[in-house]
Amino acid sequence: MKISPNFSSFNMSAKGMSIQKRKMDLVAENMANSDTTKTKEGIPYQRKYLVVKNEETFANNFSAAQGNLTLKMARSESAHLQPAKFSGPVNNQQLSNDTGIESNIEVDKTQGNLVYMPDHPDSNKEGYVELPNVNVVNEMVEMISATRSYEANLTAFNSSKQIAKDSLEI
Repeated sequence: MKISPNFSSFNMSAKGMSIQKRKMDLVAENMANSDTTKTKEGIPYQRKYLVVKNEETFANNFSAAQGNLTLKMARSESAHLQPAKFSGPVNNQQLSNDTGIESNIEVDKTQGNLVYMPDHPDSNKEGYVELPNVNVVNEMVEMISATRSYEANLTAFNSSKQIAKDSLEI
């Protein structure tokens, strides 16, 4: 659903909540499969994680290509505030845009621990079983982080909603 640019704070919060929900889904999947030693492919479950990228806009690409850009004011009144001074290029600054956020689910290819269990049905010839590369403690930390980020975005969304409601009463 496309939200009007006048309500970009809603849009940013909604995108943030969407990303955090995807992260929570992956954490839940990782934790549920933390003991799966053999998948359909015949290998142990491999941890999945979300990679989030901002889509580049013309404005972001233009400013990055130009290096240090300076804007000069043709005329200034004494009541105007003085411009902020920056000590270097601002090329790495993330700017919000209305084009959306691209996210990809990646698979962690690191090998899991090998544990000696000769009686396990998935053990190899030497009696070792490769466990999934999921660390449940790290997944819990990711879950708490995603939950808190979701709550922060929800609070920002509700604040924006309250501001919009209050502005309609004026």
